[in-house]
Amino acid sequence: MKIADLYIRVSTDEQADKGYSQRSQEELLRKYCGINNISIRNVIFEDHSAKTFLRPKWKAYLLELKKHKGKADLVLFLKWDRFSRNAGDAYQMINTLRKLGVEPQAIEQPLDLSIPENKMMLAFYLAAPEVENDRRALNVIHGMRRARKEGRYMGLAPIGYVNRTDEAGRKYIALEEPQAGILKWAFEEIAKAVYNTEQVYKMAKLKGFTGTKSLFWFAIRNPVYCGKIFLPKYKDDESRFVKGLHEPLIEEALFHEVQDVLDGRKRNEYKLKFFSNAMLPLRGFLTCPKCGKILTGSASKGHTKHYSYYHCFNGCNFRHRADDVNVQFEHEIKKYIPNPELADLYKIVLEEAWEKQANNMQDDRKQLLKQIKELEGKLSYIRDLLSSKQIEPEDFREMKSDYTAKLEKLESKLQACKNDTVDIKDLLDKGLRQLVQLDTTYEIADIEKKREVISSMFPEKMHFENNVLRTGRINEAVRLICLLDKGFRGNKKGQNGDYSILSSQVGKTGFEPATT
Repeated sequence: MKIADLYIRVSTDEQADKGYSQRSQEELLRKYCGINNISIRNVIFEDHSAKTFLRPKWKAYLLELKKHKGKADLVLFLKWDRFSRNAGDAYQMINTLRKLGVEPQAIEQPLDLSIPENKMMLAFYLAAPEVENDRRALNVIHGMRRARKEGRYMGLAPIGYVNRTDEAGRKYIALEEPQAGILKWAFEEIAKAVYNTEQVYKMAKLKGFTGTKSLFWFAIRNPVYCGKIFLPKYKDDESRFVKGLHEPLIEEALFHEVQDVLDGRKRNEYKLKFFSNAMLPLRGFLTCPKCGKILTGSASKGHTKHYSYYHCFNGCNFRHRADDVNVQFEHEIKKYIPNPELADLYKIVLEEAWEKQANNMQDDRKQLLKQIKELEGKLSYIRDLLSSKQIEPEDFREMKSDYTAKLEKLESKLQACKNDTVDIKDLLDKGLRQLVQLDTTYEIADIEKKREVISSMFPEKMHFENNVLRTGRINEAVRLICLLDKGFRGNKKGQNGDYSILSSQVGKTGFEPATT
């Protein structure tokens, strides 16, 4: 009587599609052994793909055969695709089994492999499932690529979105709060280039962001959030971005601005850190009078309480009591509080400055249109070169990809210019109202708000020398208001004063002097 081992393999998709359950295979194999008077030594159950023989149960079975040769004559399975779906691997494994004295056999596709012609049938039985798998994979690739071309996001929704299905059964992604709102805030904060990305991530965690740091970095690099879906390169079809059907979280221009910050093309003006000591609002905004480095700060324990100091580091011994410097700064900002009675005049002059800046924006739009036209001309030119066979198709695809990426970025900037509508009157009302109450606002603010006021008012570092605080350049809009205020104090009647020329001195910084 021959002795056989039964090999039963099934994977989840096969069990669902074809009904290849382990129980049904075992019943058919046992019935076959009973009819043919074959003794069953062992039954091996495998739940693994047949693409390779690197299957846990099969490897253990092969090791057992090598240790105990001659214990079995046959290894039986239902069909050859239960044994393998790779013809090359299958032939090698058949030879290995034969050397161990074991003959593999499929009970529903029996073959006498001692007959050379039967090897052709074996090749067919092994190749057919492999071809089926390849065709199925190809159909999936084409289907997913077609869906991406249509603008549909494939796969698990990124954080801030959730997978949905419409009435027609089509799947899509929709915004999900509160993660969507937190990510939008994070994009806006990074674009300001005030806090670095690590700090923005920590603040987002405090707001309720549930993802990890790596997920956060992936999100702020993901064009899905600005409504774009990446279509990877496939054969002759070049990689590109297509417009998604889902609702974008942010504007495309904001996304590109964030990428500029992350890539280092937009430098951080201030590298603010988290501060727990409310007595050190000026930490990071002062320069050392001895060595020129940025002063830090810390608290020292006295006999009865802690005392805060601004001090230098790395060998420089400069230090000064923080409360003295803070008091001087509070007196300093009072110098920039304007006369509330002249608010209407300030608005007129600042509106003139805004109009001039708006004209500059028109010039920017013209420059963008010119660059777009030049790129479109280059694209047309390389198409002509390709049609006349003056360049190779590979060179054309490379140049086209480069020009197209630049063109998309310029078009997004142009769109941002078109959408850049600001209610200047409301902005001026808010800014002047805050500036008039600047001392009170600063006094009652928490540490973070105080630092926002400082960074908005003074874009350059301040100096503390000979026990005197010296400020650098101030916000341009605030500087103009101070010039107007000084001029009216010199001319109390306010007559024969030509202040319109002062509007030309306003730079491109914002009109809002401080954030509250």
